[in-house]
Amino acid sequence: MPLERRPERKIGIKDVSREAGVALSTVSHVLNGTAPISQEVRVRVLEAARKLGYLAKRQRKGAIASLSTLYLAVPPGNLPQNDINLVSWTLLTALSRECERRGIRVVAHNGAPQLNAAEILAGARAAEAEAIAVVFDDNSKLLKGLAGSDIAVVLLNGEDPTMSIDTVAPANRYGARLATEWLLSKGHRRILHLTWRGRSTIMRRLDGFHDAYLQHELPIDLGEVLYAKGYEPEHAREALRTFVAERGGLDGFTAVFCAADNLAIGALTELQALGFRIPADIAVVGFDGVAPGDLTQPSLTTVRVPLDALAVATVQTLEQRLSGAGRDQPATRIELGCRLIERESGGSALPSL
Repeated sequence: MPLERRPERKIGIKDVSREAGVALSTVSHVLNGTAPISQEVRVRVLEAARKLGYLAKRQRKGAIASLSTLYLAVPPGNLPQNDINLVSWTLLTALSRECERRGIRVVAHNGAPQLNAAEILAGARAAEAEAIAVVFDDNSKLLKGLAGSDIAVVLLNGEDPTMSIDTVAPANRYGARLATEWLLSKGHRRILHLTWRGRSTIMRRLDGFHDAYLQHELPIDLGEVLYAKGYEPEHAREALRTFVAERGGLDGFTAVFCAADNLAIGALTELQALGFRIPADIAVVGFDGVAPGDLTQPSLTTVRVPLDALAVATVQTLEQRLSGAGRDQPATRIELGCRLIERESGGSALPSL
């Protein structure tokens, strides 16, 4: 006669406390991130909770602080070294602040100027990090080298075409489409897209620019792409100065949609220096929403990227991956929506020609 199967005993916080050899209150603080706990104790509690399957159980019910140490890899060129790199400064600050709120230790990678997968993995293991966050660098060789690791990896503000690792990014394509459609709804047809030959995130903004024309059943060549040498304001000034000189004016363009606020700030400065009124002669729209847009003259219409929410989503994605239920799940891509901020530079109607 077969034996009756006893119901499986539920694992609770008392079991984690017993396994880790700490008080119940300590387990609660570690799992909920409600108090500063020493690194050694945090690791012990998390390991016990993971071993007993408690992390997976709690993960199904809601967020849990399953991450103790995060290894942060950022290309040196994207480190916030000056007031021009506002996106980097704002995003990395938001990520650091979110980790601090959750009691997560952040260890910064310090290696060669070009990120290397082997160096990053070695650094993460030396730091005893459970997870790695790569920010701004979606080089295919780098991502391939990190994809096979037993350490959880997330790419923040980039793309992984192979979908081998988790990624968190703003909806660049849809944000650019939103801005371009807004300009089209104001009556603009000849829109200049000022951009540079950047990473995939910038390419997606160009895709969104074209998408808007297709959605409105307008010829794509009504718009035009103007490439600057880089993303700094002076690069925008140089590109527009050359454009106006070669075309003998604005050549029928009534709006400039810039792929970054830095370019938009340069565009505002140069166009006004050339004698054009904004938005009466030409509207200007930016992208990122981190520049002091309300301090420019006129104030800058822009697409705001939810940088704080991106930081939160990055940590949540890693915690999901670290749970017992998440390690073998397919890679995910999370895109967060952007919002158009209407200010003076975009105008309210088609400018006079």
